[in-house]
Amino acid sequence: MRTVPSHMAPSQVGQACTGVWILGDQLHLQQAALVSLAALPPPQIPVILIESSRWAEGRNYHQQKLVLVWSAMRHFAQELRNLGYPVTYVESEGFTEPLQAWACQYQLEQIRLMQPADFPFRAEVEKLASQLPCPIVQLENNHFLWRGEEFINWAKGRKRLLMEDFYREGRQRWQVLMEGDKPLGGRWNYDKENRKPPKAGIRYPAPLHFPPDALTQAVIKKVKQCYGHHFGALEGFGWAVTRAQALQVLQHFIEVRLPHFGPWQDAMQSGEDFLYHSLLSPYLNLGLLTPQEVIAAAEAAYSKGGIPIASVEGFIRQILGWREYMRGLYEYQMPMGYSQHNFFGHTRPLPDFFWTTDTDLNCLRQTLKQIHRHGYAHHIQRLMILSNFALISGIQPQAVEAWFHDVFIDSYDWVMQTNVLGMGLFADGGLLASKPYAASAQYIHKMSDYCRNCRYNHSEKVGEQACPFNTFYWDFLLRHRSCLASSGRMGLVLAHLNRMQPELITQIRAQAAAWWERLCPTAGQENPSLSQTIR
Repeated sequence: MRTVPSHMAPSQVGQACTGVWILGDQLHLQQAALVSLAALPPPQIPVILIESSRWAEGRNYHQQKLVLVWSAMRHFAQELRNLGYPVTYVESEGFTEPLQAWACQYQLEQIRLMQPADFPFRAEVEKLASQLPCPIVQLENNHFLWRGEEFINWAKGRKRLLMEDFYREGRQRWQVLMEGDKPLGGRWNYDKENRKPPKAGIRYPAPLHFPPDALTQAVIKKVKQCYGHHFGALEGFGWAVTRAQALQVLQHFIEVRLPHFGPWQDAMQSGEDFLYHSLLSPYLNLGLLTPQEVIAAAEAAYSKGGIPIASVEGFIRQILGWREYMRGLYEYQMPMGYSQHNFFGHTRPLPDFFWTTDTDLNCLRQTLKQIHRHGYAHHIQRLMILSNFALISGIQPQAVEAWFHDVFIDSYDWVMQTNVLGMGLFADGGLLASKPYAASAQYIHKMSDYCRNCRYNHSEKVGEQACPFNTFYWDFLLRHRSCLASSGRMGLVLAHLNRMQPELITQIRAQAAAWWERLCPTAGQENPSLSQTIR
């Protein structure tokens, strides 16, 4: 265990007091545990942050995710020290030993902790609480607009849990893009304007890049030495690691990207990893930014003029709508076994190419290599490329969710469970989405240029050149026709099956099985590079 000096105030030693334990996704001065002691001067509030190697080894986290979290933690600790807090920063295997030593050092009467956003870590806290010399008092997590119990109260007794209903109530509750009780512009939703395919000749703005300072370079060196076998590239790390840098990213998005964000937010383009997307999710999920200030910045920019309401509403919907809705469903459903849902009974293992990026499907290869470079892909790549392939080919939902959790730089349990199992894979049977987001290659061809340079033909269902997305899509519908029939939104699609010739159905089923063997000949075998990872 390596402890960084705490710079204790002399008056603190030997004086019983309350300490604050800050987790790696709670890096904001207004987080609940710190705010609860705001009446005291900082020198009287001991703070501890812990870099846990057991946390890092517990999954095959993208190397840039490890650098981002630990560098942001170290910078936040430095910020707290500059404000006068006595900060203890520990690099340790786990949490118990450093917490015990810290609590004894300061003779703590209690430890205050903002409630972890993830249920697995809440369980971890409950286990270690009995091993500490003082109690852990958990405070309501204030890094979201809706409190967990507020969403639960909203959801109880409803026949449907539609995001649109929740989003509209949020708009009214916080008076976002509203004129009294009416939506600004007369409409709640501008999705129709926000679904344009990529346009040739567009020059997308480069994202802000922050050269690693000494603190970040030290973390990069540690990750390279200890976790170089983990997924992803470490070279070129340039994510924001402080609140000041995250605010620069927010300002850059509002001024440069937001005006064009809406129309092309669903587009996918070869060689363009970021397009007009905000790249704010890692900072929101770390606590470096708050949803309130992000929404307010977008709304203020619209009020000044020059930004289409479709872009502003489409962006605010992602924060006030989807982000809050996904977290609310997580709070509501996880205690009831949400993580184990598997509506379609899919059991196929995750193909190796999800890790190696070695596949001849251009859309998958482009997306996977992008994730390898940055730990990032935008929402349509996640939903309509990665999750869509996993859904229609029949991969086990929990394996897909675990992979998403591992490789994305903005991943946390509360983010991935509902987004992947519910939205992406329909594993919850329709609790979250009204129909599966299953699609053939025609959608990918429409919304990207990936098909242009692919060896497969996006128009063919069967045959040597047929795109596997087509074959798997129709095979998926054939396999699950009976359970999909109950969804009114699937009627038109399923009607096509009634007109299919028996010979074509036989070909689709045979080719789907053959494609799986060809695409995934070693599916499920352990990747040697991951042999040291605790799964």
